[in-house]
Amino acid sequence: MPRGSPFRHRDFRLLLLGQITSQLGTQVSSVAIPLLAVVTLQASPLQLGLVTASGTIAFALIGLPAGAWVDRWRRRPILITSDLVRAGLLTTIPLAALLGNLTIAQLVLVSLLTGIARVFFDVGYQSYIPSVTGKGDVLAGNSAMETVRALGQAAGPGLGGWSVTLWGAANVVLIQSAAFVASAASLLAIRTREPDAVRPPRQTRLAAEIEEGLVFVARTRVLRATALTSTACNSSFAMASAVSFIFMVREIGLSAAAVGIVLSLGALTAMLGAALTPRLARRVGSARIVWLSLAVTGPVTLLGPLAQPGGLAGLIVLGTAAGELGQIIYAITNVSLRQRLCPERMLGRTNATMRFLMMGLFPLGALLGGALGELIGLRPTLCLASMIIVLSPLPVCTALRTVRDVEDIPPWRLPCDRSPFG
Repeated sequence: MPRGSPFRHRDFRLLLLGQITSQLGTQVSSVAIPLLAVVTLQASPLQLGLVTASGTIAFALIGLPAGAWVDRWRRRPILITSDLVRAGLLTTIPLAALLGNLTIAQLVLVSLLTGIARVFFDVGYQSYIPSVTGKGDVLAGNSAMETVRALGQAAGPGLGGWSVTLWGAANVVLIQSAAFVASAASLLAIRTREPDAVRPPRQTRLAAEIEEGLVFVARTRVLRATALTSTACNSSFAMASAVSFIFMVREIGLSAAAVGIVLSLGALTAMLGAALTPRLARRVGSARIVWLSLAVTGPVTLLGPLAQPGGLAGLIVLGTAAGELGQIIYAITNVSLRQRLCPERMLGRTNATMRFLMMGLFPLGALLGGALGELIGLRPTLCLASMIIVLSPLPVCTALRTVRDVEDIPPWRLPCDRSPFG
């Protein structure tokens, strides 16, 4: 086992095991719940949109307060509780289906509540990994976790469709519930003692803690730059997602099976990129790779909108794969940088602020993409989204242009460091 590998830690292996089951179950149920709404409950497009939106709106509603709460408490109990809450909520779906009482309203409510639990899990999870791996191994740890996530994205939808055909959509949701229980069990088995949370004075208001997190991100040069880059990348993806399926089917003439192949190849590229990230970081530099990953792959994404029916249809594969590769390497190295340099008591709020900016603006990006698709056309909209990706690394490049490795950056302090990197 290579030196510095997080796999030498028993507790990291347990954490990874829980994520394998959780991610696969999540991807399987991402197919099962929409099919349950459409096939069993005869949902209209508006009703299906409500079910889908209710699962992500929690990031915009409680993303920032969740970060403050995560900084007040130890992270492992938050993760365990989030898993068990999601397991219990999802179990109500097959139970209601069995009794003949399942409704669209229940699906919306369950999606909303499981989305709230997901917010706490995602923010707490990014803040918990350094406690298990040690800050020196966070890059390799995040790489392993993202490899698992990409594997679930590649295999989960196909497995979900097959499982729904075999067992029925409601029963497949029960698989996800069991996966969350398995994840909670793996977290319970972890022995590493987590540092006690630094609780604020009793008179400190939640709003003041949220404000402190926002100010910390705004005044810390590298964090401010990565926030701008991350928001641009996610908004670009949201814009493209609103028109990409229509573009592939109507403009290029791809079949449903061919669209699935394009998406699967993109997920496989992301999985490869996640696995290679630690090696690339050692060769290129753990700070330099943050912006270089997007600077190199971004221009290749411009090939996607140039795809045409026939031989040039393959350009959409190259553009999609390049986008997935750059995004996964950037995501892993950017999160690892935060985990290495952010003060422990601010890590939850910092992660929550980033998630709030990325996920909270996603619906707006999707709406903008749909509107532009109507006004200027599908191909120009995709070209615009790709141009945003090309320009997105500029803030991070400006902040980190003279730095090779994260170790060369002074740790961020409170009040904000006045150094060139703080």
